[in-house]
Amino acid sequence: MTALRFAFLGSGSRGNALLVEAGSARILVDCGFSAREIARRMAVLDRDPAQLDAILLTHEHADHASGVGRLARKHGLPVFATHGTRLAVDDEADVDWRLISAHGDFELGGLGIQPVAVPHDAREPVQFVFQHGHARMGLLTDLGHITPHVLRSYAGCQMMVLEANHDPGMLAAGPYPSSLKQRVGGPFGHLSNGQSGAFLEAGDTAELERLVAAHISEKNNAFELARQTLAGPLGWADERIEVARQDKPSDWYEI
Repeated sequence: MTALRFAFLGSGSRGNALLVEAGSARILVDCGFSAREIARRMAVLDRDPAQLDAILLTHEHADHASGVGRLARKHGLPVFATHGTRLAVDDEADVDWRLISAHGDFELGGLGIQPVAVPHDAREPVQFVFQHGHARMGLLTDLGHITPHVLRSYAGCQMMVLEANHDPGMLAAGPYPSSLKQRVGGPFGHLSNGQSGAFLEAGDTAELERLVAAHISEKNNAFELARQTLAGPLGWADERIEVARQDKPSDWYEI
C-alpha cells in the first residue's frame, strides 16, 4: 500500500465504520456494527478483519463502538482511544487499549494520525486527520458546532468526510421526541447541512478535491439537500458531492 485511501463500511445512526489505508497501515475507524457484520462488509471491499492493524475510536456511542470489544479480542487488535472514551466503553475486558491524547499526533505504519477534539455529548470525543506524505484526509462527524480549533485542524485537506446530519426544518417537523430534537440540534449534537456548509465557506478548502457527506439522518435529511448545501460554498456541481450510506459499503476513495 502506498496511496492514502479510505472506504466506508457504513455511516449513520445505525452504525459507523471506516477503513483507512496508507503506507503499511490498515486501520478501522470506529466499530458500530457486530464483528460478523464488519467481516461481511469488509468482504465486499476484498478485505478481512484479520488484515487490520488497529482500531481507532472517535467516541463511545453505540453506533460507533458497539462491536469493538468482540472484534478486537477475536483478531488480537489494539484499540486506540482517548482516556475518556476507554472509561466510557462498556465492553472493555481483555482489550489491548492504547491511550491517545486529544491533542497529540501519532503514527501507525507510516500513516500520520492527528486527533482533533470536538464538541459532542460524549466523554472525550475526537475526530481525525490522516496524513501520508503530502496527502491529507479529514474525518469530521459527530460534533454540534464548529470551533476555531476544528477550522485550523482541517485546513489543507485534499479529501474530507464531513457530517451533514440533518435539515433543521425536517428535524423540527420530524418524528423524534422533543428531547432528542434538542440534543441532535444542540451545540453538542450533530452538524446540520447549513453548519457544514458554513464550515466549508470559512475553512481553507483550496486543495480539496473530494468531499463525502456522512452521518446523514434517514429521518431528518435528504441526500439532495445535503449535496446542494455543501456544493454551494465550493462552487461545485451538486453531483460532485458524494454520500456515505448506512446500508452498504462505499467505493474506495484515494489521493
